[in-house]
Amino acid sequence: MKTIKYFAAATAIALTSFATFAAEPVNLQQANDLAPAGVVSAGHATTLSGLEAKLAAKAEAQGASSYRIISAGGNNLLSGTAVIYK
Repeated sequence: MKTIKYFAAATAIALTSFATFAAEPVNLQQANDLAPAGVVSAGHATTLSGLEAKLAAKAEAQGASSYRIISAGGNNLLSGTAVIYK
């Protein structure tokens, strides 16, 4: 009986797609080979990683395959902008 459960679990995992379509950050050199598709902005982040996560989510929502952060700043709350590439 345990064998059947393990086989069923292994089959379910094997059939599950692990591909993600999240927008990936790129540097300036990589961006030179891509065509810009727009700009996204985000704000009210308390950390740089939080700001990057917000920009990545907005880029993904716009259907971008990648993004490059072009500005970030603020005192207590950070805001920033990123160019998106499809």
